[in-house]
Amino acid sequence: MRCVVLDDYQGVALANADWSGLDVTVVRDHLDDPAQALAEAECVVIMRERTPFTASLFARLSKLRLLITSGMRNASIDLEAAREHGVTVCGTGSAKTPPAELTWALILGLARHLAVENAAFHDGGPWQSTVGVDLAGATLGLVGFGHLGKAVGRVGKAFGMDVVAWSQNLTPDRTEAEGVRLASSLHELLGQSDFASVHLVLSDRTRGLLDAAALACLKPSAFLINTSRAAVVDQVALLDVLRDNRIAGAGLDVFETEPLPLGDELRTLPNVLATPHLGYVTQANYRAYFQEAVEDVHAFLRGAPIRELAHSR
Repeated sequence: MRCVVLDDYQGVALANADWSGLDVTVVRDHLDDPAQALAEAECVVIMRERTPFTASLFARLSKLRLLITSGMRNASIDLEAAREHGVTVCGTGSAKTPPAELTWALILGLARHLAVENAAFHDGGPWQSTVGVDLAGATLGLVGFGHLGKAVGRVGKAFGMDVVAWSQNLTPDRTEAEGVRLASSLHELLGQSDFASVHLVLSDRTRGLLDAAALACLKPSAFLINTSRAAVVDQVALLDVLRDNRIAGAGLDVFETEPLPLGDELRTLPNVLATPHLGYVTQANYRAYFQEAVEDVHAFLRGAPIRELAHSR
């Protein structure tokens, strides 16, 4: 089976699984239009939402039979179009701990100005130029309280933070079981947060949820962290509050366009600490992604696909 692995940025796909018996081509650079590179592909392996699979792309890939994504949810795949074109879509497992860990890397980096101090250390700059923000006694607001929100909240409590959570269907029994307070509304949560962290799945209901009115509730000393999906936060409103220093800063791992264009204003703002969507990028996660992708291929060839995404057939 002719397989193409897209967006293997680090060049590690082949080393993390046994691809023997398969005709595999790896593409490391992101392709805005991958149709030509995939013209002969019967199977394509994609990493998260790095390359969207739209109806128009499916229509141009006449030989495609199997699409595999890392994880069991990928909003950038048109599953109905896949079904119409006879393409089976399968996924893999995905650990929930890496995004929570990166969330804390961003929180700690913002609180202690790590990027500024590290740059000064290497460039011969001033020895100490910033004053850190204490986590103990500060309020951590969690927008979303599923597996990731709970994991982030537990670390916050270990730091001695007051943890408060909110989502549309969150109930007191779920927060009380974790020793976390329940906010009555998104605006209330943001208004009391020293660090507000987003942990929501992107959907029609959550798209743009943190709009200009919501962001206006944040204190000038507050930090916003988003390792979820960029579109949950209104990006124009976010730029406005950051540009005008109406919040202390933002820790961002997700962007509406990825890779983020070099000329994007977010790259110029000194109160932004950013990583290039690294939330899921760890050794253990990559091993699971690629090993299970190979399992998906062999199961498909046996005529018994596994880990199929809903509406994929």
